[in-house]
Amino acid sequence: MIQRNDTMIAYKNMKRHFLLALSLAFVSLVMAQTIDISTKGTPFTHLWSEGTCAGRVNEGLRTSWVEQLQLVKQHCGFKYLRMHALFDDDMCVYFEKPDGRVVYNWQYIDEVYDRMLQAGVRPFVELSFFPKGIDAENGKLQMWYRNRVTYEARNMPKWGALVKAFTQHVVDRYGIDEVRQWYFEVWNEPNLDFGFFDGTKSDYFNLYKVSAQAVKSVDSRLRVGGPATSNFIADKRHEGERTDNKKSVFYPQDEINRQQWKGIWIEEFLDFCAKNRLPVDFISTHAYPTDYALDPVSGKGKDAIRYVHSLRDDLAWLRQTIAKSKYPQAEIHITEWSTSPNSRDVMHDLLPPAAYIIKANLENIGGANSVMYWTFTDIFEEKGGGEEIFHGGFGMVNFQGIVKPSFHAYRMLHQLGDEMIYNADPLFVSRCSQTGKIVALAYNYPTEYEQTVPSARNAANYMQASARQLNCQLEGLRPGTLFQMEILDNEHGNAYECYKAMGSPHSPSREQTQALREAAWDTARRLVRAGADGVLHLDMRMEPWQCVLIRQLD
Repeated sequence: MIQRNDTMIAYKNMKRHFLLALSLAFVSLVMAQTIDISTKGTPFTHLWSEGTCAGRVNEGLRTSWVEQLQLVKQHCGFKYLRMHALFDDDMCVYFEKPDGRVVYNWQYIDEVYDRMLQAGVRPFVELSFFPKGIDAENGKLQMWYRNRVTYEARNMPKWGALVKAFTQHVVDRYGIDEVRQWYFEVWNEPNLDFGFFDGTKSDYFNLYKVSAQAVKSVDSRLRVGGPATSNFIADKRHEGERTDNKKSVFYPQDEINRQQWKGIWIEEFLDFCAKNRLPVDFISTHAYPTDYALDPVSGKGKDAIRYVHSLRDDLAWLRQTIAKSKYPQAEIHITEWSTSPNSRDVMHDLLPPAAYIIKANLENIGGANSVMYWTFTDIFEEKGGGEEIFHGGFGMVNFQGIVKPSFHAYRMLHQLGDEMIYNADPLFVSRCSQTGKIVALAYNYPTEYEQTVPSARNAANYMQASARQLNCQLEGLRPGTLFQMEILDNEHGNAYECYKAMGSPHSPSREQTQALREAAWDTARRLVRAGADGVLHLDMRMEPWQCVLIRQLD
């Protein structure tokens, strides 16, 4: 039995007082919104459960990484996983012999993919980066793990042979019927020539051509796409062959949401592929609600944060652009998305991203084939390991396996049904077509943050925001129908608050780490029933960022 210190006892007492206050809050004189659950629902798919991301493939060789993948699969239902650096030197894939022969070694990739598939998660293959022997001599090495990113045209036959051999290998190992369900994405953020691709726009287009042809040469029905470019922008810095930061425009907060934001290279990529009769089964790109420090010299713009509807706007532009192209049937995959692209943003550890995740995903049902959260785990090393257990890492689970509020957001979203009955902020009501049971999700995304998504700059005072009243009734239920209400808020299911109550130890003891794991799962729960008239009354004060899952039990 874990011994609790006085701080932890106080933390639990605070929770008990909250539950008492919550029960008293179910009284109101305000007219309630009435929702008839017998209404025919609209079928919808869970774009949020299609896929998620991790840092690089080599990290998947670790036991804790596999355990966390199994955890998020079980509770969040993710079907696909995307990762960088499939062909990096640490995967030991590519060997050139003195006589000119090339030997491919698939053992490390096989190990990662075998474990993924055993967990029920398919690869969303990112074809990157260059192994030694295919990159340019004396080329750039980037990131903490030293990925090779320098393009050289004379090495493209080697690259094409590698991609073809890899594709043939996974078909031989897993079967064509399985691999036809995968996606093959060419590279990662090639427009960032100071980070992920040392080459021009035309170089990337040629890389795509070689890669797509190599994949399709194995089987024409395998799915390939790109350009996997970084964040939407509202200036002309990426119009040329290379990034020109002199053309960067960093808009002040009162102007940023009035600009037209566009996906990078999307239009040119579609035109190039059409002119060269290349396959494009899907368009992939990234969509963060910030214009974060993509100028590595000045660092300007890192606090330029867009409003809560930025994903909606970006997807609308993307759908229109694809519809006008020669590839109107191409799928849309946002293969990176989060509150910010900064792996040291403390906001990733806090409560607000949960409400943001829920609001943005529910607002964009039907807008894309997938929106993939970057990332599922803090076992992530682009900048090396984090200095503390909570260091603002991207993951919805930290290095020690402590789940964050973002994890709960995806867990709650995953429990929704597949028929939409009602969707209007702050409430979503669904029905499961197989069981007929009702699952609803309520959230308070405060109005103060409508114009700027929460980030590190407002992490100190994010609770200084508006509460709101959830006041509605679900009618058409069987009399006495039992529901469970599960509440995520600043004191429940939020390990970071418990961590602060401990004194924010730099290296928690085993007992403290276990206490944090328990606190992370300790959301507030209560049972409620529909009345004899078949009506369930929901009347409660929702604190800032609070999320509530309302799930029918019988």
